[in-house]
Amino acid sequence: MTAIRAREAVASTSPQRSSAPSRRRGRLAAAAHPRIWLPFTVLLAVLLVLWERTSVDMPFLLPPLASIGETLANDPMYYVENAWITLQEALLGLLIGVAVALLLAVAISEVRLLRRAIMPVAVVLNVTPLVAIAPALVVAFGFGPEPKLIVTALIVFFPVLINVASGLRSVPAAVLQFYTVIRASRLEMLWHVRVPYALPYLFAGLKIVFPLSIVGAVVAEMSAPGAAEGLGTVISLASSNNRLAVVYASILVLALMGSLLLAVVTGLERRALHWHESAARGNA
Repeated sequence: MTAIRAREAVASTSPQRSSAPSRRRGRLAAAAHPRIWLPFTVLLAVLLVLWERTSVDMPFLLPPLASIGETLANDPMYYVENAWITLQEALLGLLIGVAVALLLAVAISEVRLLRRAIMPVAVVLNVTPLVAIAPALVVAFGFGPEPKLIVTALIVFFPVLINVASGLRSVPAAVLQFYTVIRASRLEMLWHVRVPYALPYLFAGLKIVFPLSIVGAVVAEMSAPGAAEGLGTVISLASSNNRLAVVYASILVLALMGSLLLAVVTGLERRALHWHESAARGNA
C-alpha cells in the first residue's frame, strides 16, 4: 500500500515529459549568458597573468606556463598512464569507502546502540593523520594497491557517513507519524521515506568525496613506500629532482580529473533529484 501511494505521489508531482526539452534549452541559454561565464573567464585571465609574472620573478616557485604545456605535449602518454593508475585507485577506494559508509549510516540511523558505538570510532578515524599510518599499512598489506585503497577509502568514509546519517534522520515527525499510522513496516519506512529524504544529503557528500578520492589516492602514493606508479609518485620523483614543470603538469592533470568526477556526480544528482525542490531552485 505504501509503495502504491509513493508512486502516486511521485506521478502527481513529476513534471510533464514534454517540458523537458524546454528546460534543457533554458539551461543552455542561461549558461551562454555572459553573467555566467564572464566572471570566471576574467578571473582565469588574471590568474594566468599573475602566474606568468611570478614565474619570471620567482622561477624556483612557479614554472612558466609554456614549459608546463611543453612537458605535457612531449610525452602525453606518460601522464595518461599514470593518471589511469591514480584514477583506478581513487575509484576503487571511493567505492569501498562509500559502500561501508552507507551500510553503517543505515545501521546507526536504525539502532541507537550502534550509533553510540560506531560514531566515536568514526570520529577518531576522521581526525587520525592517515599519512602517518600509511607506512604501517604497507608493512601489514605489502607494496601492492591495498594500502592505497585503504587510505583512499578512509579519507572518503567520514563525509558520506555523516551526510547520509543526517539525511536518514531528517524526515519530519509528521511524515513518520503518518507512516506509523498506516502500519508501514520498518523496511518500507526506510525505503519509501528515509532514503528519499537522505538522497540530497548523499549527493552533497558525494560532491565532496568524488574529488577527494583523487586527493586520497595521491596522498597514499606519496606517503606509502614502494609506490612505483601513479601521479603521486610522479610528483614525488619530480620534486626530488627539481622538475617543477612536471610537478605542475601532474597537478593540472589531477585537477582535470577531479573536475571531471565532480561533473559526473553533479549530472547524476540532477537526474536523480529532478523531483527535489533544490533542482527547481537550480533551474530557476
